[in-house]
Amino acid sequence: MSRRKTTIVGVNDVPTQEFPWGAIKWLCNGEIDAEAQQTLGVVFINPGMRNPAHSHPNCEELLYVIAGQCEHGIGDEEHHLEAGMLLRIPAGTTHSAYNSGWEPVKMLVSYSAPEREMVLET
Repeated sequence: MSRRKTTIVGVNDVPTQEFPWGAIKWLCNGEIDAEAQQTLGVVFINPGMRNPAHSHPNCEELLYVIAGQCEHGIGDEEHHLEAGMLLRIPAGTTHSAYNSGWEPVKMLVSYSAPEREMVLET
């Protein structure tokens, strides 16, 4: 039986993608590990900021709040999320998060594809 490659990545080993609303660090995806079947990252949204409405047509998203709180819009619904809560977003569903707290909201995001597609909504 052949053994597959194991990947170990630290949060300080990967670049930070900065945006006006916050930042993302990708810990696993098809670019980091060609054998990966998923995407995993850590996201920060700064207080009072919202990431743009978007969808992922090729994968579902699991979003786990590590710290802070946010209001997450999914379609026409708003959901209050805080540390310890998980939200599953079906593939192709438009969503966006607004940090309604006083500290950055920190979330672990997981996608069911190694190359997550993102479509910005206008």
